Amino acid sequence: MLPWKQIVLLSITGCLAACTEDVIFQGPRWTIEPNDLILPINSLSRQATVSCQAEGSPPPHYRWSLNGTLIDLGNDYRRHMSGGNLIISNLERNQDTGIYQCIAYNTWGTIVSRKASLQFAYLDTFKTQMVRSAVNVREGQGVVLLCGPPAHSGELTFAWIFNEYPYFVQQDSRRFISQETGSLYIAKVEPSDVGNYTCVVNNTVTREKMLSSPTPLVLRKYEPKIEVHFPDSVPAAKDSVIKLECFALGNPVPEISWRRTSGVPFPSKVKMKNSNGVLEIPNFQQEDAGTYECVAENRRGKNAARGRLSFHAKPHWLQTIDDTALSIEENLFWECKASGKPKPSYSWLRNGQPLTDRLQIENGALSVAALNLSDSGMYQCVAENKHGIIYSSAQLMVLASPPSFSKSPLRALLKARSGSTVTLECKPRAAPPAISLWKKGNEILQRSERITLLSNGTLQIANISKQDAGSYTCIAKNQFGTASTTGKLIITEIIVGESIVLPCQIACDPALDVSFSWAFNGQLIDFQQDNGHFERVGGSISGDLMIRNIQLNHGGKYVCLIDTDVDSLSTSAILVVKGPPGPPDKVSVEEITDSTAQLSWTAGRDNGSPITGYSVQARTPFTVGWQAVDTVPEIINGNMLTATVVDLNAWVEYEFRVVARNDVGLGEPSPPSDKTRTEDTIPDTAPTDVGGGGGTKSELVITWEPVPEELQNGEGFGYIIAYRQTGTVMWTRAVISTPGVSRYTFRNDTIPAFSPFDVKVAAYNNRGEGPFSSIASVYSAEEGTTLRAIPERVLGYEVVYWEDDTKPDTIGKVRLTGNHTAANLTSLRADTAYYLSVAAFNTAGPGPQSAPINSTTKKPPPDRPPLNIQWTMVGSTLSLHWDPVVATETESKVTGYLVILEHDAKSGNYIKTTANNKRQIQTIYCRKTETHLTH
Repeated sequence: MLPWKQIVLLSITGCLAACTEDVIFQGPRWTIEPNDLILPINSLSRQATVSCQAEGSPPPHYRWSLNGTLIDLGNDYRRHMSGGNLIISNLERNQDTGIYQCIAYNTWGTIVSRKASLQFAYLDTFKTQMVRSAVNVREGQGVVLLCGPPAHSGELTFAWIFNEYPYFVQQDSRRFISQETGSLYIAKVEPSDVGNYTCVVNNTVTREKMLSSPTPLVLRKYEPKIEVHFPDSVPAAKDSVIKLECFALGNPVPEISWRRTSGVPFPSKVKMKNSNGVLEIPNFQQEDAGTYECVAENRRGKNAARGRLSFHAKPHWLQTIDDTALSIEENLFWECKASGKPKPSYSWLRNGQPLTDRLQIENGALSVAALNLSDSGMYQCVAENKHGIIYSSAQLMVLASPPSFSKSPLRALLKARSGSTVTLECKPRAAPPAISLWKKGNEILQRSERITLLSNGTLQIANISKQDAGSYTCIAKNQFGTASTTGKLIITEIIVGESIVLPCQIACDPALDVSFSWAFNGQLIDFQQDNGHFERVGGSISGDLMIRNIQLNHGGKYVCLIDTDVDSLSTSAILVVKGPPGPPDKVSVEEITDSTAQLSWTAGRDNGSPITGYSVQARTPFTVGWQAVDTVPEIINGNMLTATVVDLNAWVEYEFRVVARNDVGLGEPSPPSDKTRTEDTIPDTAPTDVGGGGGTKSELVITWEPVPEELQNGEGFGYIIAYRQTGTVMWTRAVISTPGVSRYTFRNDTIPAFSPFDVKVAAYNNRGEGPFSSIASVYSAEEGTTLRAIPERVLGYEVVYWEDDTKPDTIGKVRLTGNHTAANLTSLRADTAYYLSVAAFNTAGPGPQSAPINSTTKKPPPDRPPLNIQWTMVGSTLSLHWDPVVATETESKVTGYLVILEHDAKSGNYIKTTANNKRQIQTIYCRKTETHLTH
């Protein structure tokens, strides 16, 4: 095998998994928690099921508590479990009523469920069945008959019997039955109301019914009054149904109305029932809180009652805790947050028990310093107020293990390019984290100018060369053990655009005839046909092959064939070529608004170097070629195939394309997407350069710079012109529906000559009006039919320029205030002919333009540095050699090269730098303190 001179280095990559990767959390998690139960009293001797179910590995076991005490199911013949469900047979009111809580546990830890109540609905008889005292009331007066319901559990409803069953009191504007207290209100007693009234109480759960003793109602005389019952303060829970009762006694029967003292009208969900005696607010929310007023009014007067509904809510999680795996001796910090009114209080549990004093607890935050193995388990953050209690559960795993590279070894073969920076990651699984060191062969690596050892174990080698090839080993150690991983660094690649010499030389008798030939991928190279890239170099006893401007298709197997009079020899090499990525494909617009577009695409070929990122370009009928656009995210990495383009103009037709890049460079753009128009919206750009003046007598001339079509944001575009005489308040408006118009003339004989006006201009379209421009001061026309030239009124000069004299819409403008005689025009395109003209302006507007002149901007300099810089030193002379830079048709000619000599005062060396147009710099170090340069 003949020696090869190619100097190429392979990249080192290695991904070491973090200690916590692949950790599976298997502690118990609730899938079903118990709910409150209320059972009718007649269900006694039957059975009830309180549901509870959790998942975990191994499957959880269960326990139950009643009123905070564990239930001994082994000695309880009436209670048993099925799965996690608690089944209670032969129900007993005194023994089974209370608060139940389910506990689930496995080998990883314990959690507790929310609390659930079990109650029995019942309805006792009225305390006394004796005859109730008669209620005396004057005809026309109001009266209240009290029910006084008996002891009960479960929701009640109320009704009243008049005299005898089945004659029930019917509610109307005069009679009202409170479903809160059971009381009967009669606003105005009439003779027909005299009789006996019996309160009927129904339990909605047990269906039981109880009747009170009759209350006689008789007429007598006393002064009339208005009685309104409405609580002063009502706590209202979120999502509940709130019913406010209000009823008045009086003659005539009062009319009842409701209002909010804030003046905010009731939403449509609010209902009035029972002749406005009940205000019902379903699904109570924060915005429903406030002061409510009930007004009772008749012709004798009115009375009012106010009450405040305050918003209350059970706790709701804003931030919960997540499963966490940490190494022994690390610190834990967990924080949970909940909303609710009143503000919730917090507590913490571990395996269902309150935490010990060793842990620091502050509201919803838990801190544990220097974890040990006993800290593992199931943790619960508990948030509670008087309306409810909620739990957030998470598992903590405290890990302790020796280092292991089983999940993250170095690749056996590592590759990198000469001159690049190589990064080797050492990330063993270890708890606590391991301490790492690196070896090259048997030599321990130390920090240097090129070698960086990061605190996380990563090794970086900068400006890598073939001397860096070899075996690299990362050794990791903690108190539980030691592990290592090894990879080999080799050299083998070249980049598109570079050049290389493949040497092929032989030592032989000079009398022998020697011939050299080359084959590429099995085919002989025709140097006459392929002289653009392939060339023989080296002389008669050398068959070196020069490959210039290497392309991707030059990668492959090269064989040098040597024929002599006595023998034939051959040698071969594999050339790997890396290049910029190929074009992405299938760029499509998934969704578009007035200012954004959601794009997707497919990746092209990476050409030997992973794609590191993408950029997006756009083209419209109003742009010159393709332009880069802003995206979210701003930086699109190589793994992403979607992005959102932002800051687009509304109602504009766009095409998009995507360009990929890798470490070699920028690739070719994708084919464009289909044309897609953004949605329309109101104009967001005001006309600029608002001014005017001039004209004939009794005229006010207003001018502006038209809004470009790409900023009109929709159809039906036009302008709104507003003006007023300076010092006045009212604006006069005019509308122009022609988009390209830039001038408006207001004629009126009452306009005083050369008088100042405030003017402003806005744009509009079918969507609405846009913002007005800033106010400008414009003078009405002067007396006479021609503009008098008054030098002291010249305010400055206006320079207009354009690229093509046949396209007036490409005009640019620069306005200079003051007595200027020159102007600088920036942001022009290179190698482009421009036409320019100048005009003076004053308060009446610009005057006539000068005759146009034209000038052509220069081409840009080459954007490539010299390549293949080589240097040799003989004595005190340093010789530099490089490949010439050839300018393209769109670039200016190369007129020379710049060589910079810098002295390093610290080392005493000279630093020689060569650059082409100062765009890129390559540094060479010399040992001599006095050096002459020749080239």
